[in-house]
Amino acid sequence: MQRIYVAGTADTKPEELLFIAARIRQCGGACTVVDVGTLASDVEVDVSASEVAEFAPDGPESVLAADSRGPAVTAMGEAFAGYLLSRDDVAGVIGIGGGGGTSIVTAGMRELPLGVPKIMVSTLASGDVSPYVDVSDIIFVPSVTDMTGLNRLSRVILHNTATAIAAMAAAPAPPLSGKPAIGLTMFGVTTTGVNAMTDRLQDDFDCMAFHATGTGGRAMENLIANDVLVGVLDITTTEICDLLFGGVLPAKPNRIDIIAETEIPYVVSAGALDMVNFWAPETVPEIHADRQFYHHNPNVTLMRTTADECREIGQWIGRKLNACNGPLRFLIPEKGISALDIEGGDFFDPEIDAALFDAITETVNWTDKRQLVRLPHHINDPEFADAATAIFREII
Repeated sequence: MQRIYVAGTADTKPEELLFIAARIRQCGGACTVVDVGTLASDVEVDVSASEVAEFAPDGPESVLAADSRGPAVTAMGEAFAGYLLSRDDVAGVIGIGGGGGTSIVTAGMRELPLGVPKIMVSTLASGDVSPYVDVSDIIFVPSVTDMTGLNRLSRVILHNTATAIAAMAAAPAPPLSGKPAIGLTMFGVTTTGVNAMTDRLQDDFDCMAFHATGTGGRAMENLIANDVLVGVLDITTTEICDLLFGGVLPAKPNRIDIIAETEIPYVVSAGALDMVNFWAPETVPEIHADRQFYHHNPNVTLMRTTADECREIGQWIGRKLNACNGPLRFLIPEKGISALDIEGGDFFDPEIDAALFDAITETVNWTDKRQLVRLPHHINDPEFADAATAIFREII
């Protein structure tokens, strides 16, 4: 029988845990209450903290006998992840927590496959929860009040979330089937081109576009690692600019490494490498005061990359591509790499683009499998989309 796992720290939030479990059962769902606390508790649950702690990589003593709370919370998060991965009956997970409980429960949730229902009721939910969500599909719900016993508001919120996950588990999405899935990366300034590629490929492929915001690239590469995608059109590599030059939407240093590991068919380009992203103008570091900016909206400020920065970007990408031995094509759009980098546009500068293109050309060791393709088009031109999709079909 598939079950909903209800997780939290029974030593501090027993009423809330049992309330959620009762509501799930009222909805007809089967559930298992799991204590992920790092302190002893006499609350009757289905799975005790000591049972979960057995899954800690460094043994249960790293959780229950840790010298301080910080290491214990980290170890219990790892243990809960191991516990969930040992189960073959997970229909969904709902967790409750403050700072520690949120860290522990979401560490386990992030290890579950995308699509498995995950709801986290947390005192942190109205803030920046990106470290807890990362590239997973966890739903965060603000608890509004702290969880120190039930009250008239918490009963409503817990009732609603318990009912929601019971409904999700009772009506799971149909299994994936049909066309093979491919990944494409896009940004606002490359949307026209990537949408055109999707139009040309969607009859044969399940096209999954990822917003190049740091998490988008990581999400795509996570799906590559899990064999969900069969090929990639990494048209918009702008996250690398933010990684190298302090922008707010950075890639991780391991960007592109999974391409080398899997040798997945890979079409890659220079989309939006003309910009580094910052938030509102007042957030831009003072060191950049004399740079060229474009105010995308009141909360997003784009900084034009320089020739020196573009050379560094090109060399960084080139070194990554040299490790890739699967079928790879790097496409150079000679007439511009974003909607701003077009004749008459705010970031149009062929000399700076040439520095980028030359760095890539000179850094990569080109082979029969690893090829450079120069195209006399703008990245958003229909002709560029035609060429990119035709090349992708050849290497896939």
